[in-house]
Amino acid sequence: MALVRRSFLGVVAALALLACSREKPAPAGPAPSASAVRDGYVIGVSQCNLGEPWRVQMNADILKAALAHPELRLVFKDAQNDSLRQRAQVEELAAQQVDLLIISPKEAAPLTKPVAEVYRKGIPVIVLDRAVEGEEYSTFIGADNRRIGREAGKLAKQMLGGKGKIVELKGLMTSTPAQDRHQGFLEGLALEPGSALRIVFEADMQWLEPNARKEMESALAANRSIDLVYAHNDPGAHGAYLAAKSMNRADKIKFIGIDALAHEGVAYVRQGLLDATFQYPTGGAEAIDVALRYLKGEKPEKKITLGTRVFTKQNVAQGGEAIP
Repeated sequence: MALVRRSFLGVVAALALLACSREKPAPAGPAPSASAVRDGYVIGVSQCNLGEPWRVQMNADILKAALAHPELRLVFKDAQNDSLRQRAQVEELAAQQVDLLIISPKEAAPLTKPVAEVYRKGIPVIVLDRAVEGEEYSTFIGADNRRIGREAGKLAKQMLGGKGKIVELKGLMTSTPAQDRHQGFLEGLALEPGSALRIVFEADMQWLEPNARKEMESALAANRSIDLVYAHNDPGAHGAYLAAKSMNRADKIKFIGIDALAHEGVAYVRQGLLDATFQYPTGGAEAIDVALRYLKGEKPEKKITLGTRVFTKQNVAQGGEAIP
């Protein structure tokens, strides 16, 4: 997987160089505005973290969609999982007078104010994947995390026949997707007092596979039997699988993840490592479509909800199944 990720990052880097090559040299004299140094438009892209394969894919999807429009130039920023750094990068992009901002925030609260400040300047702001607080942004694009969590809970209950011990490995719980995936999962399980189905261990693994593996090791040490692991993303589910495999317990546990990247979650289901994964679209292509509409003077929808699919051992060969 490390080789796949390095190769993928190389593709993204090559595309970024191509995108940046569209910029015209700045004229001599005082520092010009962004619109003065090139034809077309400059779009700032603030990504919270490129340490996750899903976010690498998001940037690649944004870039691929933008390359079809030679009037667009992208400026990418990677906050490296640091909200304060992301805030500073958003302020930097605004100071450079970008024509539009696309942001996928690390956390809601710390990024709400800087997003609002950019929005108040008249710069369209597309919030992607993770929401901010309030309404001071142009458009939010993302899948329904609560619904995905609910479907995961229903599937877990079905897989276990209504009884069993569950481990929940959460994403960063200060982020809205993790909160919604957790709450939705509880709704899908619909646990009642005295239920034979229960969560015996839960931990915040912050979306990261090494953290998930460590937390799963703790879960295995504390519980003689575990029947199912629900992880808020596929790296978390994979980390849990590796921990269980190292203790010769993976064959007795079912694993459910979220993201369904072709080279990651879907591949894990094909290989029999995961029992199911739910698609979480990056929204990258949709973000560029909406950006173009704003730059043309249109007023797109305030909220765009993306659909999802579930991939299981039974349907992965057919491309999964859409959740109606």
